[in-house]
Amino acid sequence: MMAIVRMVVVLSVLCGLSGFALSYLKMITATAIEEQELTYVQGPALKRVFAQAENSPIADRRGFTLSNGEKVTVFPVMKAGKLVGVALENFGKGYGGPIGVMVGFNTADDTLAGVGMTTMKETPGLGMRVADPGFTTQFMSAATPVNLKNQGGKIDAVSGATISSAGSVEAVNKAAQTYMGLKPEIFKAWAK
Repeated sequence: MMAIVRMVVVLSVLCGLSGFALSYLKMITATAIEEQELTYVQGPALKRVFAQAENSPIADRRGFTLSNGEKVTVFPVMKAGKLVGVALENFGKGYGGPIGVMVGFNTADDTLAGVGMTTMKETPGLGMRVADPGFTTQFMSAATPVNLKNQGGKIDAVSGATISSAGSVEAVNKAAQTYMGLKPEIFKAWAK
């Protein structure tokens, strides 16, 4: 009986130490992981949306909290010291999982400045084509909400990738709702 108790105590101590080590490792690497994501995932998508930015949207980013408690990062785009656009990332349901879309908005008229794909696990050569300029350029200067042509909108779906196309449109519309809800706070944050 004593051997079983000793074994349970030793296993409990080992599990506790392992859990502590893993949580400590996650805590000390969280900042580095966030910087890598900003640099290699969100950064290139921001450049596709706002190539003409005079500032560094990544360095000037700010976090906002929605009424439901969700946190959103907003990337500002400045020209001559004035806020001309903002970008934020949102997700839609794709065929292979969530599709991450960086959505840019022109602050002067609330139209879409463009979109850039951040993350997706779609079928190579098919669903992945939603990241191609042939699909993404359709969003430029569009008014929100956007819809696919088969739903009465103006966006052509990628042939054979309707789910991926619909997921991208869903992400854009979610981002538009978030932008409109945060618009007063956004202008207040970057007012000069």
